Amino acid sequence: MSLRFAFALLCLWVPAPAQDVAAKVDEYIQAHMKMGQFNGSVLVARDGQKLVSKGYGMANLEYDVPNTPRTKFRLGSITKQFTAMAIAQLAERGKLSLDDSARKYVPDAQEEWDKVTVRHLLTHTSGIPSFTSFTDYSTFKLLPTNPAELMARFKHKPLEFEPGEKFRYNNSGYYLLGFIVEKASGLSYEAYLKENIFGPLEMNDSGYDSNRAIVKGRAAGYARRDGKWVNADHINMEIPGGAGGLYSTVEDLYRWDQALYTDKLVSKPMVEAIFTPDKEDYAFGWVVKKQFNRRRTAHGGGIEGFNTIIARYPDDRVCVIALSNLNSGELDRIGNDLAAIVFGEKYEAPRERTAVRVDPKLFDAYAGKYELQPEFIITIRRDGDKLMAQPTGQSELEIFAESETKFFVKVVDAQITFVKDEEGRVTGLILHQGGRDQPAKKIE
Repeated sequence: MSLRFAFALLCLWVPAPAQDVAAKVDEYIQAHMKMGQFNGSVLVARDGQKLVSKGYGMANLEYDVPNTPRTKFRLGSITKQFTAMAIAQLAERGKLSLDDSARKYVPDAQEEWDKVTVRHLLTHTSGIPSFTSFTDYSTFKLLPTNPAELMARFKHKPLEFEPGEKFRYNNSGYYLLGFIVEKASGLSYEAYLKENIFGPLEMNDSGYDSNRAIVKGRAAGYARRDGKWVNADHINMEIPGGAGGLYSTVEDLYRWDQALYTDKLVSKPMVEAIFTPDKEDYAFGWVVKKQFNRRRTAHGGGIEGFNTIIARYPDDRVCVIALSNLNSGELDRIGNDLAAIVFGEKYEAPRERTAVRVDPKLFDAYAGKYELQPEFIITIRRDGDKLMAQPTGQSELEIFAESETKFFVKVVDAQITFVKDEEGRVTGLILHQGGRDQPAKKIE
């Protein structure tokens, strides 16, 4: 045997036995549960075999209803990949073109929308402002609305950049795509998905969520505040639309994963187009990049009371799905770590962060507004001996000191480092979350 061939053999990935993966996954998720960072359902599959499909914690705390693999969770932005598939189907059927102007479907929008195409909407490169970043969103999300009223909030606003020039994550764009599905198909968004995606794939536990409908097996959404469980904030489910309005189960999402290896929904060339990334690794409702030196197609979601992740490693036929009815924000990390368990890669076990005492007078220098992106601000304020943080459109949370400049949130896996200049003035912060470091400039 040559040295070259011997080296190649050493580098081959040898899959761990299914029972070993299942045991490690269970141990890992149980650790997150003890820290109050997960409550939901998990599915891990490899080569068409489900290694784990299990519920953890409670779907409803008040009635002691446990989570199971068939518990229905709000998906948040995982919805976007189904909206993108609907658009791809309609394009193949000649009902629309990916190069259609957005103004074709909303003719009373501002003239700049003539330059915005359906493709720009799919890849978050349209430049249209995202309505969920508007400063009044926390109030607006509670109110009844309809498509005309919702789109009136952003269709006359100036574009933030020339369409196609850059990437900026955008819920307005995917809400608009859901509206385009209705215009092009003649069906409601909900009916179109049921007839053309959920029905053919036998995803019988998936649908568009509603505040009024009785949905059997639906989880209640929760958050943790001051170390206690509370009911999540309300959101009118007319608002998310094609950007975040669906519910599903881990079992149904696995059916979805398996269908994406076939041409059951669209042709193989269109499947390739769906998974071809544009700017910032974003394709049509999927983020496509490498992890563990393997191709990964994934998307997370977050909506009041719920956080979600689906991550696919198509060349290895591995799929990781985690759906949580706890607004913990931990799901990106959990998805990454569950995949690491499958592939035998290193990962960090969940650990409790330790708060230290610092002089509250330091908090005065940190108070102010920090711009993560246009119209998305993190507001920091001192509340006596506490330091509080509130992102645009979200609840205010206490942040705890690990040092004089480093702080963490207890209910989500997020940390903040305050940045100072040479003279000691606070000029910004860095948000550490989901494996990303996002700088924000202090603007006030």
